[in-house]
Formats: sequence, C-alpha cells, structure tokens
Amino acid sequence: MLAKGSELKSHKLPIVKEYLASRVFALSGQNVHLCYQCQKCAAGCPVIDAMSFGPEQLLRLVAMDQEQVVLTSRDIWLCAGCYTCWTRCPNEINISAVMDALRQIAIRDGYPAGERDAFLFHRLFLNVIKYLGRSHEALMLGTFKLRSRVPFVNDLQAGLGLFLRRKIPILPGTSGAVKDVRRIYQRSR
Repeated sequence: MLAKGSELKSHKLPIVKEYLASRVFALSGQNVHLCYQCQKCAAGCPVIDAMSFGPEQLLRLVAMDQEQVVLTSRDIWLCAGCYTCWTRCPNEINISAVMDALRQIAIRDGYPAGERDAFLFHRLFLNVIKYLGRSHEALMLGTFKLRSRVPFVNDLQAGLGLFLRRKIPILPGTSGAVKDVRRIYQRSR
C-alpha cells in the first residue's frame, strides 16, 4: 500500500540488447550455440574457397555476437543454399537457414551486401519466381547482366554451350501454380 502523498512512479525498463544469435533463432529456428566447430559443414561446402570465414567460423561469430563482422561479410551472400552443410552437421544445424536469416537481418538493419551485386541478384531471382512461378536461368542471367556492372560477354561462351546442349531454354515456361506462388510471395512480405 502506498503511503499518503506518495505517487506511483513509472519505472522504465532497461533497454536490453537483442543478441544476434537470438535474432537468428527467431527467424530460422536454428540454435548456433549447438555448433562445436567439427568443420564437417566446411568440408562439404561448394563455395568455401570464395568465402572469407566459412560456415563454421560464421556460426562462431554469430554466437560471439560479432554483428558488424557477420552482417557485412560476403559469406552470407555467397551461400549457395545447397543444404550440404545441414546434411553433414552432427547437430543438424540448418546453416542455410541461418544464412537466410542473416541476409534478412542485414537487409532490415541497412547493411550493404558484402558481395557486390548480391542483393540485386537475390531481388531479381525472387521477381522471376514471382512472375513465372519458377526459376529461368537465361532470363535471370540476362537481366542480371543488364542491371549489374558485370560485363555481358563474360559468360557468353559457357552460356552458348549450355544453350546448344539444350540445358537452358531461351523462352521461359511458367509453372502451373503461378497464382499460388504469387500468393505465397505476397503473404511473406
């Protein structure tokens, strides 16, 4: 009971920093603290040679709350999302989901992509999926080359070889579920 004349003062709660690992867990459901650095993920990673840290070191940096280092790293943008790391992890950490979460956090917090044109590529990829209901490599590559600073002729010979072997169709097909994909896309925004 309050004494006569005393007033109930509102107490402000202290501002509590949300740790990077907690933010990653909220978005991906993955606990980076389970990683014990066995490096099985790195041994199978197809893009490890292009990475600055590699998947196991990146998980350690997230666990150590090295937000600036992680969110400006090129590694989160280079991840191929192939899930090889997840299949090799003895603790079943879905590192691809962690990388997705880190990209989302980096975008939300206004960090520039650590890899030149990576954000452009991701945005173009999602737009192709949105409008066709599926991926189309020739459309993706052509649009990316036109909108990025990458010279158009860099991959011309490889692309021509793929086209001649009928690995990449010139005209995009559409998925029978384009409307469903667009609905999913709109719900995720």
